[in-house]
Amino acid sequence: MTGLATFPLDARPDRLIHALTAVWEDSVRATHDFLTEDDIVTLLPHVMIGLRNIPSLTVAMDDTGKPVGFSGVEDGKIEMLFIAPAARGTGLGRRLVAHAVSHGNANRLDVNEQNVQAVGFYKHLGFTVVGRSAVDSMGLPFPLLHLALEGTDRTAP
Repeated sequence: MTGLATFPLDARPDRLIHALTAVWEDSVRATHDFLTEDDIVTLLPHVMIGLRNIPSLTVAMDDTGKPVGFSGVEDGKIEMLFIAPAARGTGLGRRLVAHAVSHGNANRLDVNEQNVQAVGFYKHLGFTVVGRSAVDSMGLPFPLLHLALEGTDRTAP
């Protein structure tokens, strides 16, 4: 059974950040086939900064204490959700989203339009498209879909 743990801003040691960055990289390589190697290398430092600074960080760990997924929430929005490839399909993503909704009051998120599996996953969980951006938050040409949980404020983030 995988456990969830929340890490406050002042309790995120370098080894945790590095382990979560590895989860991110493995997850992105398995699911974001629209990214080039250069894109991944460019994004890595931003991921590390985000992991250090996201107000609410929840980490899923396997029975040995190794991180296998994580989510980050800020201002009612899921800003990050990544699952190690070996843990995909186990319900872990659903648990992390449920935790973000119930503990972080998250009802919005952005997802890469080109990540069709993630779009389907979020729609299956009750999120609907409320907007679209032609570029991502860094201004890169990776279109984003803005999603909101059905029955909540449907204003695009």
